[in-house]
Amino acid sequence: MAAAVSTEPPQPPKLQQLLERDPYLAPFKTDFQRRYSLFYNRLKNIEENEGGLDKFTKSYKTFGINQFVDGGIYCKEWAPGAEAVFLAGDFNGWNPFSHPYKKMEYGKWELFIPPGQDGYPPVPHGSKLKVVIRAQNGDLLYRISPWARYVVRDEDKVNYDWVHWNPPLSYIHKHPSPKRLKSLRIYESHVGIASPEGKVASYKNFTYNVLPRIKDLGYNCVQLMAIMEHAYYASFGYQVTSFFAASSRYGTPDDLKEMIDVAHSMGITVLLDVVHSHASKNSEDGLNKFDGTDYCFFHSGHKGTHQLWDSRLFDYANWEVLRFLLSNLRMWIEDYRFDGFRFDGVTSMLYHHHGIGTGFSGDYNEYFGLHVDEDALCYLMLANHMINFLHPECITIAEDVSGMPALCRPVAEGGGGFDYRLAMAIPDKWIQIIKELKDEDWNMGNIVHTLTNRRYEEKYIAYAESHDQALVGDKTLAFRLMDAEMYTNMSVLSPLTPVIDRGIQLHKMIRLITHALGGESYLNFMGNEFGHPEWLDFPRRGNNESYHYARRQFNLTEDHLLRYRFLNSFDRDMNKLEERFGWLASPPAYVSEKHEGNKVIAFERAGLVFIFNFHPYQSYVDYRVGIETPGKYKILLDSDAAEYGGHQRLDHNTEYFSEEYPHNYRPNSLMVYIPSRVAIVLHNTDIPK
Repeated sequence: MAAAVSTEPPQPPKLQQLLERDPYLAPFKTDFQRRYSLFYNRLKNIEENEGGLDKFTKSYKTFGINQFVDGGIYCKEWAPGAEAVFLAGDFNGWNPFSHPYKKMEYGKWELFIPPGQDGYPPVPHGSKLKVVIRAQNGDLLYRISPWARYVVRDEDKVNYDWVHWNPPLSYIHKHPSPKRLKSLRIYESHVGIASPEGKVASYKNFTYNVLPRIKDLGYNCVQLMAIMEHAYYASFGYQVTSFFAASSRYGTPDDLKEMIDVAHSMGITVLLDVVHSHASKNSEDGLNKFDGTDYCFFHSGHKGTHQLWDSRLFDYANWEVLRFLLSNLRMWIEDYRFDGFRFDGVTSMLYHHHGIGTGFSGDYNEYFGLHVDEDALCYLMLANHMINFLHPECITIAEDVSGMPALCRPVAEGGGGFDYRLAMAIPDKWIQIIKELKDEDWNMGNIVHTLTNRRYEEKYIAYAESHDQALVGDKTLAFRLMDAEMYTNMSVLSPLTPVIDRGIQLHKMIRLITHALGGESYLNFMGNEFGHPEWLDFPRRGNNESYHYARRQFNLTEDHLLRYRFLNSFDRDMNKLEERFGWLASPPAYVSEKHEGNKVIAFERAGLVFIFNFHPYQSYVDYRVGIETPGKYKILLDSDAAEYGGHQRLDHNTEYFSEEYPHNYRPNSLMVYIPSRVAIVLHNTDIPK
C-alpha cells in the first residue's frame, strides 16, 4: 500500500517562537503560514526546475553577453513579446539582421558568435551594441540589454549607449571583506557629490579623498547611493535604467571595484543602496517595453505604474523577474564585492496601495490581508534567504516606513529575513520638535518613547537625519536650528550669537542621544555630521543645470576659523567612543530619568551613563542620577568641551563617587553638575575596559 502523501502546506519551522515573542500576532498565524508556503513552493520550484538556487541566481553569467575562454561570445535574452531578436553594433557595421538569435522555450532567445580565426573575441572590448527587437507590430526596436554591464552617454546625446565591457585585464581584488560587524556606524554617501567642486565627482576621488575621511570620523560602513545606472542624475539614483551597470558618470567598473577594495583594506564595510521597488519608464535606454510590450518585467496597465514616482512596477510573481532581480543582487556581491544592501522603497513593495495616501497607526490589521502584496514579500524573503545561504556575512537593511511586524526576523519564523530596518520615525520626530515647539516645551517622555519604541529583537538603524532631509525643499537639522545665520556667523571671529550657540549645542545633543538610545546601528548622511550649510539640489532645468548645490563642502571642516570643525570633531569622538564600548551591540538602554520640568534624560547602556540636560538656560548642581553599578565615575565625553564649541563648564578631572542611595528604581546613585544644553557620558573607572 502506498504511503499517504501529506497535503498540509509547509509551515515556518520556528513560527511558534515568533508568536510567543509577540502574542498579538497569534490571530495572523495563517497569514504567516501562507506567506511562508508561497516562499517555500517558489524555492522548491527553483530547486526542481533550474538546478538549484545557486545556478538560478548565477544567471548574470549566461544572460546578456558573456565571453567564453576561447573568445567566443554567448548572448541570451528574455523577450517573450518579440517576434525576432538580433544583435547589432560596431562589430558588424550595425547590420540589424546579420546576427539573429535563436528562439528557445519560455520567451528566451540565444546567440553564439564563434571567436575569430586569430582567437580574438568577435565583439571587442569598448565597442557599442544594441539588441534589435522585432516587435509584434513589425517595428524594429533598438534596445540596451537588461543585463548590460556598462552604459555611457556622450555629451551630445540624450540617451545612453551600451558599451561591451570586457577588458583584457580586469581589476583584481586584493583585500578580504571585513568580518560581519557587531556595531554598524553607517556613512550614507553619494559618489557624485562627494567633492567641494561643482561637478560630478569620481570613484577615484571617493577612493583617495573621501574614504580616509570616513575612516577618520569613526564610521565602519559606507552605504553607497546612486551606483546602479540611472539616466537622470537628479533622481538621486532612484530611477534605475540599467540594473547591472555601475554608473559610468563617476568612472569605470574597475574604478568602483578598486574603491570597494580600498574600503575593505581600511576595514570599512560597503553596502549598496539597491532599487528593486521600481524602475525608470525609459525605454530607449531602460528596461521599460524592452520587447515592445508593457508586461515584460512589469505588471501590465495601471497596476504596472507607480502613480507618484511615474515609474514601472515589477511583477514579482514572474519567474524571469525573480531570475533577473536575484541574479542582480548576486552580481553586485560577487563581481564588485559589496557586503550587503539597503533595499529602497520596501513599503511600496509590500502593499498594493504602495503606501500612497495611507497612514500606518500600528494596528496589526494594517499589515495583513488582501492589501499586502505577498508576491513582493515572497521575493524579499527569497532575496534574504539567498544572501544568507550563499553569503552569510552580508547585511540587508529594509527601508520600510509602515512597521511591518517580523520584517527583520528570520524566514524560518515566517519573517522577511532582513537584518536591520530603518528607524524612520526618529528624524520625523526631531523635525516636528524643532519646527513646532519652543525649547522649554520639549517633551522628554515623547523623545524617549520615539527613540526606544521598536519591535523587540528586531534591529533598528537610528538616524537623526539622512539624505531625505538634505534635499532641496527640506532642511537639515543644522539649517532648521541656525538657518540664515549659518552664512554670516559661523566664523570664530564673529560673536557667538544665541542662534548659533543654540544650534551647535542641540546639534551635538540630538545626534548623541539618537546614536546611544535609538537603535542597534547608526546612520549619518555625508556632510550632515558637521552641519553642512546648504541643501542638496542636483543640476536640472529649474536651477539652470547648476552643480553649485550638488556638492559637499568638506573643506569647511579644515578651516580653523569656522565653527563647523567643532561639530565634525564631536561626531568623530562620538563614533570612536561607540567603537570602544560598543553600545550599539549592547542590549537596549535602561532609562532611569525623563524629567519634564528639568528637561533631563538619563540612561545607562554598555556600562556607560548618559546624561542630557535639554533645558535652554537652567543648569543643575549636585543633580542626582540613578545608576546600577557602584564605583568611581569620570567624564568620557562632554558636549560642552572647548574642542566641540562648548562653554567649558565642566572639570574633566572631577571624580563622581556613587552612593548606596536608591534613585529612580536604581540601587545606587551619584551627584553631578549638568549645565544647560549639555550632554555628558560617564564611565565607571573601577571596571576595566
